[in-house]
Amino acid sequence: MPKQKIIVAPALVETWALWPAATFGSNVRAKGILLEVRAGLPLDVRKSLDVNGMALTLGMAEDCEDKFALTTATVTKALEGIESLPVIPREIQDILGISASERHRWLKDGRLPSAGTRTVRLSGRARRITFHVFDPRIVEDLLDRAVVEEWREEDIAARAQNRRQAAYRAKLTRSLKKAAAAPTKSKGQSDVAAAELRGWEEFDIDGLLR
Repeated sequence: MPKQKIIVAPALVETWALWPAATFGSNVRAKGILLEVRAGLPLDVRKSLDVNGMALTLGMAEDCEDKFALTTATVTKALEGIESLPVIPREIQDILGISASERHRWLKDGRLPSAGTRTVRLSGRARRITFHVFDPRIVEDLLDRAVVEEWREEDIAARAQNRRQAAYRAKLTRSLKKAAAAPTKSKGQSDVAAAELRGWEEFDIDGLLR
């Protein structure tokens, strides 16, 4: 019969509630805050700090009073102004409910403004990765204005316009090839065909196909 693991509740416990302005109600963001605070703690106490919902909890044994007091003070200090902590990619995706491809597309066209980049080393690896981060106040504004659905509708309209333009260009190319491959046509007929095609170009320039 396998041995049952006995879990002993820590005798010393401290809890810090993470306010909505810091987490945006996102569990992913709460976990990110935990990792950020843990990074400022000594290695031997990092695992003593954990996240439970929207709160950080520190737990230690009864004989660790001095270490517990020092760690408590460090965590309290680290949480000051935590609502200004830049939002990383996986957090903004969870907060706004968007996909990675949408994040990349909207970052590229400027709808999702970057607050700079951050470079980190992957855990247990020598390779470093660089990614864009986002201003939490900008994220809050985007969330309040509920712009995601509007952006998605704009993308659908843009794709439809691109398809129409591609179809027009393909038709124009076929018409030019057909005109060039018709040796029996007189010069007058060719001039008429060319004039008609020029009319199509002007029609497109005026934006009537968009």
